Amino acid sequence: TMNDDNAKAIWAYIQEAGDKLSGKLPPSRNHPRGRNPYAHVAICVKSKFSQSYKEIPDEKFQDVLDYIDFLVDNPS
Repeated sequence: TMNDDNAKAIWAYIQEAGDKLSGKLPPSRNHPRGRNPYAHVAICVKSKFSQSYKEIPDEKFQDVLDYIDFLVDNPS
């Protein structure tokens, strides 16, 4: 599992990514009042790494940050 400092850094990065994605995610029938960009990033990270961001090993810290950057650059 990720140490507390890395987990806090990832959470802050997820929040920044959510800020950047606000209003940029395409509409969805499942979210008629708009999509939550923060939840989107967290769910995508969990889906990609098959674990929540707190459970991912420290060795993958940079991989997680790179993936979050990818999500910001490619809103979906």
